[in-house]
Order: sequence, then structure tokens, then C-alpha cells
Amino acid sequence: MEDVSDPPFRYVCKQNGADLMYSEFISSEGLIRDAIKSRQKLDFFEYERPFGIQIFGGDEEAMAMSARIVDTVQPDLVDINFGCPVKKVVCKGAGAAVLKDIGAMTRLTSAVVRGTTLPVTVKTRLGWDDQSKNIEEVAERLQDVGIAALTIHGRTRAQLYKGEADWTLIARVKENPRIHIPIFGNGDIDSPEKARLYRDRYGIDGIMIGRAAIGYPWIFNEIKHYLRTGEHLPPPTIEQRCGAIRDHLVRSVEWKGPIVGILEMRRHYTNYLKGFPYVKEFRNQLVQMKTVEEIEDVLQQVQRRYAGFVPDRVVAEFSSEQVNDCAY
Repeated sequence: MEDVSDPPFRYVCKQNGADLMYSEFISSEGLIRDAIKSRQKLDFFEYERPFGIQIFGGDEEAMAMSARIVDTVQPDLVDINFGCPVKKVVCKGAGAAVLKDIGAMTRLTSAVVRGTTLPVTVKTRLGWDDQSKNIEEVAERLQDVGIAALTIHGRTRAQLYKGEADWTLIARVKENPRIHIPIFGNGDIDSPEKARLYRDRYGIDGIMIGRAAIGYPWIFNEIKHYLRTGEHLPPPTIEQRCGAIRDHLVRSVEWKGPIVGILEMRRHYTNYLKGFPYVKEFRNQLVQMKTVEEIEDVLQQVQRRYAGFVPDRVVAEFSSEQVNDCAY
């Protein structure tokens, strides 16, 4: 998720039960040009393993070269993003754009498989639009060129993030006797009940979670506990929510420096505190604070104000222009 799933965010997700995590998606062309932002996205820590670095692009040579660059930092796998619906990516013939040309998708994937010693996985969608849901053919073709697993988001590119994700086609891919690689489902999983229902109903090998973890990293342990026991973990207290903000903030400052680290945390406060009444006054203070000490003072006020209050579970809302098509 562009500008979301950086190391500080991944830290709080790992602390709360995420099993496999991915980098923000990285432009293959940017990586080859040695663009600072692209190179920085290769950073990860040993505690994050198993960990995948996700790349995107529309040029075979660039994808192969970027896969070789990824090899040098030795993550556990390379993931290809063929699902991002955002216009600035699609216009470059990358992301979900390749769903319009399965031949190109196959060639790009083959170039990455040949360019790395690591396992290669793919994240994609059902198709470009309702008239071209080609995921069953896509799955076979990509398996044939050597991918190790496939994640399918249950929407077309035309849907962006609107409407309900359709998992029936994901199930058809999984049930295909030709398919032997793991198939992971993605889209609309925002509760333990839905995770179990979709796992049992559609028979997939795993579930990827993206937007539902924004501001609510507890979802990973909640789902895992529910799958094991059929019981719910207690919801996070205000102290735990503020603790997650502190952890996220500390890691952000350590990784990006005090100025950028504090600035880029501002997008997260609303989601961590979503569901609390009249929280806007504190949110407005938090996004104006310029030091960790000032932020801590506000968090202490938040804890006092909402001690004992437990909000209903609310999923973070981001537009498709804010969050790109990637999952955990």
C-alpha cells in the first residue's frame, strides 16, 4: 500500500500477528534509475521475515533487472503487482493494465522468474472489467511460467474498491485441477467472522489483508485467535491504541528522521482513533504537533478522556488514489 506499508507500519502489524508482509510496491524503472524513494522501499528488518518485496512495471527488461536488484537484499520472495488500479500506474501499462493483455502479463512474469533466485508470487484482480474476467486463464498461464503462489483480489480494475468483492471466481481458480500453487484471497476481509466464513466457503489457502489493518493492526491476532478457538479476543483498549500510535511514531522517527517521521504519521491518527466520539479536537492537535513530546502530551489527554470506552469496530476508509492495491 503506497505510503502506508512502510517499515514503521509493518512493525505494528508484525507485533499484532501478521504472518507474511510485503513492502510498498516499487517501480521497476525507479529502482533501475536508483531513485532514492524506490531504493528506500527495499529496506526491511530481520524480524519482519517472512517478507516479500513487491515490484511493478510494464517493461520486461526493467522488471528482470529490478528482480536482480531485489535479489541483492535477500527478502524471502519477490511479488509482482498486477492489481493496482490507480490511473498513474495503469497509464504506464503497469499494475492492473496488464489484465488487458495476458500475453504481456505472462512475458513480464517470466522475465522476473528468470531474473531472480527467489520464489516469485503475483497479486492481481479478476480482470479489467465485467466483460473480461479472465482470472482463470491468468492463473494457469502464470503458474506455467513458474510463479510460486497467486493472490487474487475479488474485484475488477473498473470497480476500483467499490461494491462487494466477488470470491466465487477465486474459488473457481482454487478448484481448478490444473492449479497446484497456493491461492490466496483478498478483498473485504475486515472481521474474524468473515475470515472464517470465506476460508471455509471458498477453500482458499490463505487470506491477504490490506485496508482493514490501517489503524487496526489487531485484526491479525483477532482472526488467528478466532480461527483457532471460535472465540473473540477483547477489543483493544484506548491504552493499547495509544500504545500502537507510540510504537508507530517511534519507528517512523527512527527510520525517517524527526521531521518527515512526524509529518508522515499524521495520516494515521484518524484511523487509530476511529470510532471515538468527538475525537476530532484531539486529531486536530495531533496533526499540528511538531515534536514527539508534544504528541505524547496529547495522547495522555486522549487516554484520560476515553478511559474505559470501547468503540465499535470501524474499518479505515481510503480512496483508491490513496491506497494502492497491495495486501498483507
